[in-house]
Amino acid sequence: MNWQIIAAGKPALAYAKSGITEYLKRLNPRAKIQLTYIKAGSSESVSRELLQRSQNTYRIALDERGSSWNTEQLVKKINQWELDPAIKTLSLLIGASDGHTEELRQSSDNIWALSPLTLQHELALVVLLEQIYRAYTIKRGEPYHR
Repeated sequence: MNWQIIAAGKPALAYAKSGITEYLKRLNPRAKIQLTYIKAGSSESVSRELLQRSQNTYRIALDERGSSWNTEQLVKKINQWELDPAIKTLSLLIGASDGHTEELRQSSDNIWALSPLTLQHELALVVLLEQIYRAYTIKRGEPYHR
């Protein structure tokens, strides 16, 4: 299974850039992850672009109104997605600063809230990558999780 993360706006904060780079490097031997940045803009324009770029993939919108998963639940979901022959690419969608449109939420297969807090986009991306990394270390029985 391939991972595609599409995020509105390139990170500007040095510590966020560093965290993103570090977790992508750590994930490289464990998972195929493609990170794409699109131009930030209105909710409508960003959601339109996210929908276009994630066509024919399993879509997960990151949204504070979504379901909250703990790490063990994420590991179980990843195991299920990897075993599902219909899922070739999983797209994680990080939208505009004013959120996703209703159309995007309705078109998504899942809506995931990383936190009940509203997270700045760059921080959300670091948290997302860290949790994916954590899930893969659990799957491989590595000690990182402890």
